[in-house]
Amino acid sequence: MNWNTITNIILGAALAVLAVFAILGAYQWATRKSLKKVDKNLLAMLVPLILIVVTYIIFDKIFVLNTRPDGSGEPSFPSTHTMVVATIFLLAIINLKNYVKNKTLRVALCVIMLALIAAVAVGRVLANKHWTSDVIGGLIFATAFSVIYYLIIRRTQNAKHLHKNH
Repeated sequence: MNWNTITNIILGAALAVLAVFAILGAYQWATRKSLKKVDKNLLAMLVPLILIVVTYIIFDKIFVLNTRPDGSGEPSFPSTHTMVVATIFLLAIINLKNYVKNKTLRVALCVIMLALIAAVAVGRVLANKHWTSDVIGGLIFATAFSVIYYLIIRRTQNAKHLHKNH
């Protein structure tokens, strides 16, 4: 099995994790009969996902900064695999406490997801699909999107807490 295949499998795993969150949100919407009653942290995931799409369009279709080292001429900055996998797994890590009560399991899942992010980052370079700068760019975007997400949910939680106390 080559690194391109491995990184594609990890991307599929990250998308499966995202699908679990989407299904949970859809289930809450259906059973609670209101979008307003869906966990705010699930709804807020739309923000970094939209940012991924916008970033992809900007750098893949409008403003190509770099092409792949394999000579294919395809845009390579930022590494979309790295950006998507890291964003999804970082969002999942932020939410583990909400949905996984067992601390040992939470830590294990966190370590696995961080290892998978690292495997994709290294694997995209080893597969000759991206330059190191492309992968670093993907990690920077993923981190920024995750921080934005964290700030949104923290603000929502603080507002909810203030509303409860008044």
